[in-house]
Amino acid sequence: MPRKKQKIGATTSICLFIASTKRAQRRRNMTELEKAQAQTVTEAVRAASEAEGLDPEKIAEGIAEGRVLILPRHGRGEPLLIGEGTRTKVNANVGTSPKRPQEADNLRRAEVALAAGADALMDLSTGPNPRGMRERIMGTVELPLGTVPIYELAVQFASLQKPFEQAEAQMFLDAVEQHAQEGIDFVTVHCGVTRSCLQPLQRAKRITGVVSRGGSLTIEWMTKTGQENPYYERFEELIEIAKRYELVLSLGDGLRPGSTGDATDRPQIHELTLLGELRDAAVEAGVQVMIEGPGHVPLQQVEMNVALEKRLCRGAPFYVLGPLVTDVAPGYDHITSAIGGAIAGAAGADFLCYVTPAEHLRLPTPEDVHEGVVASRIAAHAADVAKGYAPAVQWEKAFSVTRMSRDWTKQIELALDPERARQMREEEEEATGEACSMCGEFCAMKRLEGLDGS
Repeated sequence: MPRKKQKIGATTSICLFIASTKRAQRRRNMTELEKAQAQTVTEAVRAASEAEGLDPEKIAEGIAEGRVLILPRHGRGEPLLIGEGTRTKVNANVGTSPKRPQEADNLRRAEVALAAGADALMDLSTGPNPRGMRERIMGTVELPLGTVPIYELAVQFASLQKPFEQAEAQMFLDAVEQHAQEGIDFVTVHCGVTRSCLQPLQRAKRITGVVSRGGSLTIEWMTKTGQENPYYERFEELIEIAKRYELVLSLGDGLRPGSTGDATDRPQIHELTLLGELRDAAVEAGVQVMIEGPGHVPLQQVEMNVALEKRLCRGAPFYVLGPLVTDVAPGYDHITSAIGGAIAGAAGADFLCYVTPAEHLRLPTPEDVHEGVVASRIAAHAADVAKGYAPAVQWEKAFSVTRMSRDWTKQIELALDPERARQMREEEEEATGEACSMCGEFCAMKRLEGLDGS
């Protein structure tokens, strides 16, 4: 049946697509989302819920409504929940580049991210042999793995010294299916970067233009070919691929702001609105979706950006890059993003993509990866405390009790980064022999211990 060049956002197109996918559901195995919509609590949902101390029935209801998703991990470790009412999760980006193509170094970064407590990885490799890199990560690190298939497509054309506009629309979809066949858990697809966004983007006169690699590749391809974004125009085919392989779609923010001065402008909101429409079509078809969020956002706009996503995308899990709340701290962007991530998480963001100190400067070292993961975990935990997530609140109280009793061993055991705390404690004891050189005999808690009113 020939396809008409019609926007998937149109009501008629969506209705026809939903009807066709409902018929197709009877001819294949049901996805996790479809099972939840059929009021079935699967073993994966039950295990993941109980691991977080959550009600499996309630979580399954959230999955059915598209407010929670579960990453099946395709046999690599335990399932992972992302979304409303669950622990705020942290993703770590790794990857090779043309300037730093060493696979061993990238594998080390992935291992460090796992050790530092990341919940998921994205391999963003643009160096040679990206497929081999993914295979090595999946064979070594038991974490859900995401990718951006358009990167590999661009790498292929660059290696052949051919212009990217020579890529055919079908190749965009083939790249996604290739990654899905390998067992990738989630992929970023920049479906909201359409021809309709080009004029608003020009009028916006942004300071930093388009900073998303996937977004820029898509705009370049559309501009030079005169065609529509294949991930948008052929969204129904993308959905069918996702359903066949239980692939989660992360709808990418190709027009995210790259500076605080560009935040929450018309191109960003235009894209977010389209992503909300696509989210509806995907959920109705039985495919799990999360929405990617902005990068650079001034402090006072962070909460508003989360509220906009939750409103326009019907509570879909929100995956934010930071957000970074200032542009002027290169070398410390793990801190600027942790500030924004804590505010975003407290406002309802569900998945924080870490930022390392090397962001905007160079490919991160293993040490940078560790710092980035820990900073994002601090932000996620602070957000969970603010949201009243019970395990986070209980952790806070348990740690405070050990601090009051000055039990250094227990404090280190309960610390978010025990190795860092242990190192500092041992250095102090070796140098001074004292329990703490900050207050010494003037320790407030010790001096009032046992007194009435203490």
